[in-house]
Amino acid sequence: MTLRFVGIDPNRGGGGSPTLWVEEESADLVLQGVEAEALLKAVVGGTEWVPGHAVGIPPHETVIRIPVRMAQILREACDVAEQRAGLR
Repeated sequence: MTLRFVGIDPNRGGGGSPTLWVEEESADLVLQGVEAEALLKAVVGGTEWVPGHAVGIPPHETVIRIPVRMAQILREACDVAEQRAGLR
């Protein structure tokens, strides 16, 4: 597996930081972020966002936060992923 680093939270501290990569083979976005707090997980997991779609957060998934200051990095990651997948 090869990851292409796109960006990291510009306000990072000494510990882990929200980070974005694109996996070269699949062009999937890979995100590292702060795990959402219990209240946010409850809202996400308890709401039927799409009619007929299952409610809840599956055990193999989680909810993370990406700070708005990383919006430009997220856009760049989307551009890289689309280029890698041949969509552009």
